[in-house]
Amino acid sequence: MTGDAPELRASDADRERVAEVLRDALAEGRLDMEEFEERLEATYKARTYGELTPITRDLPAGPLVNLVKEPAPEGSWASRVTGGEGSSSWAVAVLSGFQRRGRWTVPKRFNCVAFWGGGEIDLREANFADGEVEINCVAIMGGVNIIVPQGVDVVVRGIGVMGGFDHREEGVPGEAGAPRVVVTGFAFWGGVGVERKLTRTQRLELKEQRRQDKLERKQSMRELQQSFHSDVRDAHRRLVDGHRDLERERRDRRRDDRDRRDHHDDH
Repeated sequence: MTGDAPELRASDADRERVAEVLRDALAEGRLDMEEFEERLEATYKARTYGELTPITRDLPAGPLVNLVKEPAPEGSWASRVTGGEGSSSWAVAVLSGFQRRGRWTVPKRFNCVAFWGGGEIDLREANFADGEVEINCVAIMGGVNIIVPQGVDVVVRGIGVMGGFDHREEGVPGEAGAPRVVVTGFAFWGGVGVERKLTRTQRLELKEQRRQDKLERKQSMRELQQSFHSDVRDAHRRLVDGHRDLERERRDRRRDDRDRRDHHDDH
């Protein structure tokens, strides 16, 4: 446990776990109503672990909260919303171009200008300084293309005069914990495009998944064909066996008929 752990912010789930311990203690008679109300009020007012932990220290289940937060899984949205400052906060293209791509941190507000030029802002492998970031674009006789990863929520609020902002990626539900990307700004005789693309890794994973699906379909078809051929062989065998049984019955009937005639002639 680190020395500053008690100063970490407590979550709603942490407060609710402590409140549940207090309710159990009240039901068991460990706390009277006055103590319960005082501690419950302190629970919901607590903002840090340092304030929350002592509330249940003298109860059998306490202290209940864990002062050590587990690191977010690598690649999860929680690991990509990093806080702090962005690694780049602005870009300008005048009769030229700019790119922001790869591993970089998007600040809370990123400003860019494209004048008779173009720019590309690729967020697919980026981290985010906040759960909501704003990308403010000014495109004058130029253009800016924003590439967003799958799962983020996109809101477009830009204004276009003889130009426009691309709204096609709005309204796609975001994944839990994913950041929101708000696109603002002004376009005059220019445009700001927004598109979703898979990362190279995701494309390779999708390609491999499709390959596996294709192999599984081929295997299923082979098994189906083998089953069909086996059923045909079984049906043919049953037909041949049935034909043999029928011929045997016919021979037996002819023999019985001959035996009856011979017996009749003898008498």
